[in-house]
Amino acid sequence: MTNIYEYNEANMEKAAQTIKNGGLVAFPTDTVYGLGADVYNPAAVAGIFSAKGRPTFDPLISHIAEIDFLPEYAVTDSRVMDLARHFWPGPLTFVLKRKDRNHALDMVCSGLPNIAVRMPDHPIALELIKKSGTPIAAPSANKFKSISPTTAHHVYNSLGDKVDMILDGGRCAVGVETTIIDLTTKEIVILRAGGLSRETLEAYTGEKIALSNGNPDKPSAPGQLLKHYAPSHKLRINVTTPQEGEFYIGFGDTPNAQLNLSPRGDLREAAANLFAYLRFADQQSNFSGIAIAPVPENDLGLAINDRIRRASYAE
Repeated sequence: MTNIYEYNEANMEKAAQTIKNGGLVAFPTDTVYGLGADVYNPAAVAGIFSAKGRPTFDPLISHIAEIDFLPEYAVTDSRVMDLARHFWPGPLTFVLKRKDRNHALDMVCSGLPNIAVRMPDHPIALELIKKSGTPIAAPSANKFKSISPTTAHHVYNSLGDKVDMILDGGRCAVGVETTIIDLTTKEIVILRAGGLSRETLEAYTGEKIALSNGNPDKPSAPGQLLKHYAPSHKLRINVTTPQEGEFYIGFGDTPNAQLNLSPRGDLREAAANLFAYLRFADQQSNFSGIAIAPVPENDLGLAINDRIRRASYAE
């Protein structure tokens, strides 16, 4: 018996009530599964940090279900609202100034003056937010620094009964977390590469967008720590010739790979497969390490390379 619940009307009502009661619900989004709690309930949000083993200085993303709610929640202007109407719902998170110093939000913001907000492109996520009647704080539903979950069973294998409910909505489509952009400054800055490419943002805005890795000791957005998304096996990246005992994950034309993120070299397919393949490779006890073939540093390759660099970081 697990705490995984198939998606239906009764279980959705149960999940929404769990959020209202201060519990934790894992749910699918367009990117990965999130571990959700009521943003206005500091004890519930603290439960997210506790369940994941995540330091409280690493801020969380708030998920909303209506674009028009954003000005009530954070400081906005015409640029912010234009980007929201164009890219939401979708794999893009905004870092904005907090509308007021509502101390109930200090926990989700890690005490910072800014707040990270997004609107997920997934019907189950949007329904849960609406039925819960509150924005939902939700980092990825996995142990801190470990591989992000793209299925309900990944969540259960990582967190077990630390979650009150896991809503099963199938496999996540995008497979890597959101792109996070800082909109508190005149120039747009990517704080974390993710499921929306830099090229797509630049094409729409008509401006060159900078990329910042932030300060890993004082993160201003999720996903900026040097080591993150990591398997238990040692991971080597940009490998063309794997060593003996390494499980080799290929990309494109790599015939000697045990798994291939995308044999045809499709970066979207590769992003969708990344965490599931890393997780599978990590479970293979007859291998002593994992190696990943080079992935181009453009489009969604920027996000893929960000994840595998952090996953391979030796502390």
